[in-house]
Amino acid sequence: MGVTGVKKPVRVHRDGRDTCLTCEIDVYVDLPSTQRGSHLSRNLEVIAEIVEQGVSQPIKGLEVLASDICRRLLDRHEYASYAEVHIKGDYFLERSLPTGRKSIESYKLIARATHKRGDGLLKMIGARVIGMTACPCAMESVDEIQGNTLKQVGCLPTISHNQRNVTTAMLEVPEEFDVEVDDLIEIVEASFSSPTFEILKRKEEANVVINAHRNPKFVEDVVRDNLALILKRYPQLPDDTVVTVRSESEESIHKHNAVAERVTTLGELRSDLV
Repeated sequence: MGVTGVKKPVRVHRDGRDTCLTCEIDVYVDLPSTQRGSHLSRNLEVIAEIVEQGVSQPIKGLEVLASDICRRLLDRHEYASYAEVHIKGDYFLERSLPTGRKSIESYKLIARATHKRGDGLLKMIGARVIGMTACPCAMESVDEIQGNTLKQVGCLPTISHNQRNVTTAMLEVPEEFDVEVDDLIEIVEASFSSPTFEILKRKEEANVVINAHRNPKFVEDVVRDNLALILKRYPQLPDDTVVTVRSESEESIHKHNAVAERVTTLGELRSDLV
């Protein structure tokens, strides 16, 4: 039992700066068979109290907010043995365009916390990032049809069709470990054929397209590259850290989308290298 879609402004302190996020919060607690209904107002009171505390003392991240709410839920619902909290928030970062010009780009942060009474708390932080991919298969087909003549036109890559790619990467860790979400966003953007940008001038558009076609990727490649970069970036995280990467390419020449996903642990990824 719980409440969903609770919208709150949340003040977050990350990387030496304060940011105000508009967040949507879902909270749940389990209900024993001996109790007919849940005290829903307690859920809303807990959310309001924790968010209000963040006004005077900014929280470190949405996963910390989710963890604090999770603990407080079990305090208020004495009959419950399990609590779960989901939070999504709009987030913005300054990015450099291919020409060096600066741009403010939007991302979606995802946080979750789960807590079973008497056991440790688990928290998850993730990001949903939009980029683009260029199709390697179509590129090879164009080469075959044209007899590789397109590759002979100076330094321009062979043409292909593009996809808007939406990738979500998430890490679930014990409470004592921290993951910087800005790093996770950089990992996802580095796994695309190219990042995308809100505003591009003509020369910048050309640079993005050319760079993407010089780095063609299947949706499976995006997931693999994310996992490889996550493994390299977080050597300090334990083997039981759960890693979820889901990538979806919105096809431009098909009526369907292409999707790849892997749910694994850092231990499994590390063993793959042995």
